[in-house]
Amino acid sequence: ERGRHQEEDLRDRKAGLLRRNRPGPALSSGGGCWLGVSRREIDSPAAQARVERDLYWDGCFNARDLGGLRTFDGRTTRWGALARADSLDRLTGAGWDALRAHGIRTLVDLRNDEEIEGRLHPAPPDLATIHVALDDIADEALWRQIWAADLDGSPLYYRLFMRRKPERCAAAVRAVVRAAPGGVLIHCSSGRDRTGLIAMLLLAVAGVVPDDIISDYELSTGKLARLYAELGEEDQGPQIAAVLRRKKTSARAEILSILETVDIPAYLRSAGLDDHDLTAVRARLLD
Repeated sequence: ERGRHQEEDLRDRKAGLLRRNRPGPALSSGGGCWLGVSRREIDSPAAQARVERDLYWDGCFNARDLGGLRTFDGRTTRWGALARADSLDRLTGAGWDALRAHGIRTLVDLRNDEEIEGRLHPAPPDLATIHVALDDIADEALWRQIWAADLDGSPLYYRLFMRRKPERCAAAVRAVVRAAPGGVLIHCSSGRDRTGLIAMLLLAVAGVVPDDIISDYELSTGKLARLYAELGEEDQGPQIAAVLRRKKTSARAEILSILETVDIPAYLRSAGLDDHDLTAVRARLLD
């Protein structure tokens, strides 16, 4: 009996994981289609977090450019080279026009197969789409472990996932660095967890300082509260914050721990990337 209930619970948790990314009705993200980004000087992590990197694409709520981030060698990441976002399924025609105007030519979709089946509004054919199903939701043992320990929904699960799924992480990074010329957009559903993980790996290889990588991750929290409100769904933010408090940690601390203890380039090499790929990350992302 217990085993049957455990299987039912797994199915319920899996369904919930898939529902989080199901396309909803077209929503206005407000402000029309603002395409500019501020290039103010960044003097501190707090100042960096306030730099206006948001991309106002009608129907997206958590889209931003990953330009202007500081590196250890005094350079900055290139504006327009890499962007991140939540699901594109709600983009309006004006939203797609704004995405193109920003220079995006390749979309790297990190969602599961089940999340993108039967989409009412697939990406326009003039944009290249690369699908990397990052989660590997078929690995029920992994996801049981993540759910049982309350790791999902925050960087708490990153270290375990990286250890168990290096080939998936490497495939997502490879999709970005081997994309055709032009801007690349990485996205999942909310643009926080899976997108945050791949953004962290790419930015670490590019040599971005940890404070800027973490500050970028933290920008998603406020944006997603608005998305959940528009969708009429419960904001996951307070629940995630409660879990982090209970575990006496924070998203910032978890990401910093990974960046301080994991040699990201070596990790990706062990997962199948070569030196050319790692050099290509820096060439694509850095001024």
